[in-house]
Amino acid sequence: MRDGNGTCAGGRFSPAEARHSLAAVLIFTIVADILGNALVIASVLRNRKLRNAGNLFVVSLSVADLVVAVYPYPLILSAIFHNEWTMGDIHCQISGFLMGLSVIGSIFNITAIAINRYCYICHSLWYDKLFNLKNTYCYLCLTWLLTLVAIVPNFFVGSLQYDHRIYSCTFAQTVSMSYTIAVVAVHFIIPLSVVTFCYLRIWILVIQVKNRVRQDCKQRLRAADVRNFLTMFVVFVLFAVCWGPLNFIGLAVSINPSRIVPRIPEWLFVVSYFMAYFNSCLNAVIYGLLNQNFRNEYKRILIALWTPRLLFVDVSKGGTEGGKSKPSPAVTNNNNNQAEINL
Repeated sequence: MRDGNGTCAGGRFSPAEARHSLAAVLIFTIVADILGNALVIASVLRNRKLRNAGNLFVVSLSVADLVVAVYPYPLILSAIFHNEWTMGDIHCQISGFLMGLSVIGSIFNITAIAINRYCYICHSLWYDKLFNLKNTYCYLCLTWLLTLVAIVPNFFVGSLQYDHRIYSCTFAQTVSMSYTIAVVAVHFIIPLSVVTFCYLRIWILVIQVKNRVRQDCKQRLRAADVRNFLTMFVVFVLFAVCWGPLNFIGLAVSINPSRIVPRIPEWLFVVSYFMAYFNSCLNAVIYGLLNQNFRNEYKRILIALWTPRLLFVDVSKGGTEGGKSKPSPAVTNNNNNQAEINL
């Protein structure tokens, strides 16, 4: 029911108010996505101490997040303002393709980061051989190749379609039951299972090292390594939280479309999608909040923007990381860098 002013009774949003809210969320996401991930990439490029194998995957994850901010999200924003898709079918297909490329690239990079951290902490003797620079570039190429292989079948199934509820050209969950199940399994459940296994083994090792008897002291973990692991663990958890509802809805829909689809409130479907969209701007914030190296580098870059001659100065000799020990493979941190979890 609507009142005379066109707003919904019972305090619910009118369609215009809902569009304005979605537009505000998306504008914030675009701005935070571009600024945050640009800072991450610039931080690694500027600081030699941050240029290590693990942080190459962090940069790759930032690129995956940037993809949606520079093309699909602005088109979605245009559709919200016009209350329809006005860009034509070609842009719709490209937008849907890049959206899938971003999300699949993100989860595959998160998986690669988890494997990297697992090898560094649980199999440190093999790490330098497994993740030398040449091998790391090969792993990065493999990650994006698998991403392309995973997204291309959408063109043959015809699953990239415009959905007026979310003003987006995206994966249509009701096109094929079997394909939707395969997508959720390959793009979400299997990667997150691998990540969960890796981080669970790291947690177990951290607990074992912390509580091990003094006679067996071969395994040591620097406090910085643990903090860096926690940073990437938070990135993983936020991804799972933001993308979980949408994937569970897709799985439910694929099992019994005729029964489940009418029971899913439109607001829940829309919120699940925009939660997923919002995730693209969170990672850079997490690095800044939890990792002092990135936080310090963010500050230097922002200050350098006011003094352009400083922007391309390599500050790694200034010591954003302490000690001469091998740098942690991802988002290194300098607080108590030499501290260890002793036995």
